Amino acid sequence: VHEQGSVMPPLLGGVVCPCRSGDDPGGGGHDSSKVPPSAPFSGHRRAGDDPNPSHSSAHYCDICGRSEQEHRFKVLFQVLDVNGDGGICINDLTIGLKKMGVHRTEHELMKIVKAGDKDLDGQLDFEEFVHYLRDHEKKLRLVFKSLDKKNDGRIDSQEIMQSLCDLGIHISEEQADQILKSMDKNGTMTIDWNEWRDYHLLHPADNIPEIILYWNTPRLMVPDEFTAEEKQTGMLWRILVAGGGAGAVSRTCTAPLDRLKVLMQVHASKRNSMNIASGFAQMIREGGVRSLWRGNGMNVVKIAPESAIKFMAYEQIKRLMGSKQETLGIPERFVAGSLAGAIAQSSIYPMEVLKTRLALGKTGQYTGILDCVKHVLKKEGVIAFYKGYVPNMLGIIPYAGIDLAVYETLKNSWLQRFATDSADPGIFVLLACGTTSSTCGQLASYPLALVRTRMQAQATDGGPQMNMTALFKHILRTEGALGLYRGLAPNFMKVIPSVSISYVVYEYLKKTLGVQSK
Repeated sequence: VHEQGSVMPPLLGGVVCPCRSGDDPGGGGHDSSKVPPSAPFSGHRRAGDDPNPSHSSAHYCDICGRSEQEHRFKVLFQVLDVNGDGGICINDLTIGLKKMGVHRTEHELMKIVKAGDKDLDGQLDFEEFVHYLRDHEKKLRLVFKSLDKKNDGRIDSQEIMQSLCDLGIHISEEQADQILKSMDKNGTMTIDWNEWRDYHLLHPADNIPEIILYWNTPRLMVPDEFTAEEKQTGMLWRILVAGGGAGAVSRTCTAPLDRLKVLMQVHASKRNSMNIASGFAQMIREGGVRSLWRGNGMNVVKIAPESAIKFMAYEQIKRLMGSKQETLGIPERFVAGSLAGAIAQSSIYPMEVLKTRLALGKTGQYTGILDCVKHVLKKEGVIAFYKGYVPNMLGIIPYAGIDLAVYETLKNSWLQRFATDSADPGIFVLLACGTTSSTCGQLASYPLALVRTRMQAQATDGGPQMNMTALFKHILRTEGALGLYRGLAPNFMKVIPSVSISYVVYEYLKKTLGVQSK
């Protein structure tokens, strides 16, 4: 546990209203001689802030009408603005916090400035500083409420142990007491809202996993997605198995839509206006109901190696990019996720080509996966297994970036506007955010996915062999811009059922395998 300078000094709590002392940092010129020497703020309360987060109220001054929170921020800004130039830069934070006995790493200070610096001038003016702290306090309040299981406005050692246990981390009561002592300023062995806020106010952690990293001793290492205990006990592999099983079931349930999408991407044109109804009718007429699942076997087979390779690559890239003690930010996650996806896709790409060939195959054309492999090798050689590789790799970048950015933006926006009692948005909100972000990512990368599929299908339709650029030009010339979005409807139709089925099966398999839900 951080033992030195973790708790902010008393000046952040119980700040006396400046208009009572005649020294108003924010201006106003109130006559302090007419103000009786009394408590810092009146007993009147208004919605917004309260030492007990279970109440929706705030202390306001009877004289100037400003809140306790505003005065705290003004005092803190003046303390941290070391050179008095009206802005707080990383150097100001370093010197100011050291004077207050608070230690932060350079990386942590950079995250604070970056999060609040709206005009990108490398420092926080008073307005940016207040906006950042208000937003940060709101997030801290939500986390406090999530940890306050008894809803009594205090966190005790049992609640800390339970919250960590919910994340798959088991600690002793002594360790929980150690965490409490680091934040407990009055010796009650419980943490109220003021103690919680002051402890975390100028630390960039604002969600439960990041705050737990801030608590961590060397024996409580928590990487971004999996705990050390999960990795050591084999729980990680159970989670991967559950994820692979969920992916297999969801893809099998939506396989007819997936095959229809491939057929429409390759065969639909201005002259052959295949739609959803005619496409399904054509598949059933050609090979019966069973043909709706043609190519799904390969789709299921590739899930396990793809998931395992992606996870392993992601973990290695994270180690190269940042310390184990830090969670990665959105840009770092984007880079790590994109690279991991590219590595995984490169490893299993021949399976993608086989899935497309099987999905486009006619009844009796291939007896199975191995027969398809032999057929492609004999007629086209090994290079055929990497047709469409370039547009596939290019498509990963916009898909992963937009998917992640939209998901984080939607989730954080929901928390900002609607969260009142918990920092956990709930499964329905997460499903909605995930579905929307995935849809946005697919819209951006769909033309590349269509070109990839057509390149994978070359030599099966008897058409000319074209590279990516030539194929793009050919589609635009013969079918127009809409030609790049053939098969979009069945692709989007499968998103919601695929996500929902995957989640339900994933939770069931985790429970069956003895994995505690996070």
